[in-house]
Amino acid sequence: MKYKNILTATNNGIATITINRPSKLNALNIETIDELHHALNISDKDKSIKVIVVTGSGDKAFVAGADISEFADFDIEEGKELAANGQDVLFNFIENLSTPVIAAVNGFALGGGLELAMACHFRVASDNAKMGLPEVSLGVIPGYGGTQRLPQLVGKGRAMEMIMTAGMIDANTAKEYGLVNHVTTQEELLPLAEKIASKIMRNSTVAIAAAIKAINANFKDGKDGYQVEIKQFGKCFGTDDFHEGTTAFLEKRKAEFPGK
Repeated sequence: MKYKNILTATNNGIATITINRPSKLNALNIETIDELHHALNISDKDKSIKVIVVTGSGDKAFVAGADISEFADFDIEEGKELAANGQDVLFNFIENLSTPVIAAVNGFALGGGLELAMACHFRVASDNAKMGLPEVSLGVIPGYGGTQRLPQLVGKGRAMEMIMTAGMIDANTAKEYGLVNHVTTQEELLPLAEKIASKIMRNSTVAIAAAIKAINANFKDGKDGYQVEIKQFGKCFGTDDFHEGTTAFLEKRKAEFPGK
């Protein structure tokens, strides 16, 4: 698939996907959402790729929001379909991906941009980043999972304030809130993401995929996260990675995980 709105690159087991709509501050439209889904799916299926990094082009914006011009004239049913399709195709898809996804937030992450970052497994940010969910200032609410994921990450009270005021927070406040894990300079943002990715890559991809399922289960209605953990823990015992990891530990050598 030839992409119009994103760039992709792979290096040493890390796939970097860059949203590339600089004239729109990398705003998400339906076409970009579909392209991101395709690129993420391809990367997840490629066994040579161990970590995915998502970022924005330039130094101003990660993603400055959704492309409002696409849905300004939508009716109720079209609005519901827009949110449902976006969550299914991209936001929930990322959250449940077996390959770890790091958001490298390199500027404005607003509305759908912050929702994209929150769908990733964790976030690092440049010190010029600004984050917020300004949807109520447009007469709508976050529709790509923002009302659910923001409280999970920063707590109900802070999420209520951020959403109701439609305000932005800076990168250091986002770190204080637990919305991002690390803050660094613009120049060091991708190197930091790659450094963290390299630490992840030393470990079992099979075990990491199982951990993602278990962690996510705690935030799903009707799911007993402890039971999912027990099931995934048990399944690990039947993998080649478990045999290699425990054998290497007992033999006091570095594990060479086969990824199965």
